[in-house]
Amino acid sequence: MNRSRPFLAALFLVALSLAQAAHGQPGERSEIPDQLRAYALWERGYVLHLSGRYQEAVDSFRESIEILPTAEGHTFLGWSLSMLGHLEEAVAECRKAIALDPDYGNPYNDIGVYLIDLGRPVEAIPWLEKAISAKRYCCYQFPHYNLGRVRLVQGDLDAARRSFERALRHDPDYLPARLALEILDAEIGKPL
Repeated sequence: MNRSRPFLAALFLVALSLAQAAHGQPGERSEIPDQLRAYALWERGYVLHLSGRYQEAVDSFRESIEILPTAEGHTFLGWSLSMLGHLEEAVAECRKAIALDPDYGNPYNDIGVYLIDLGRPVEAIPWLEKAISAKRYCCYQFPHYNLGRVRLVQGDLDAARRSFERALRHDPDYLPARLALEILDAEIGKPL
């Protein structure tokens, strides 16, 4: 039995009830402070995104931003938009996030990923480097790995390997970086 499914269901119900309370009645001011209302809507959007309900997540993130614009709101709105194939709009949302909080690393990495997905990997490099040097970022393995992807496409196997290894220094269990190194080893026949 998958234990994450009941947890997600419970989390969704809590987020849904908070978001419903955050709406209040039409034409009447909610008793819930704006910051909490915005967070409840953001949390609902996050759960909807994880559930694969991307358009509903977009709507919830937009409602959250309407109440209180945050870097997280714009970044996660961009993520959901990207899942719907709206990559340029996702980039625009990440730029808004950076304007609100230049120290937040997620939108820099996300712009890099969207540019890679748009077939513009060279343009992704400075964004990924900014993510790597961001002051506030939970997951430094992501931009290192994504920079490795760019270096691999460019044919710079040594630089790609270094990026994948740096990703693993931040998270030794990060499977994409580990698999990338295994593929490099298999292609070359031995570790560099």
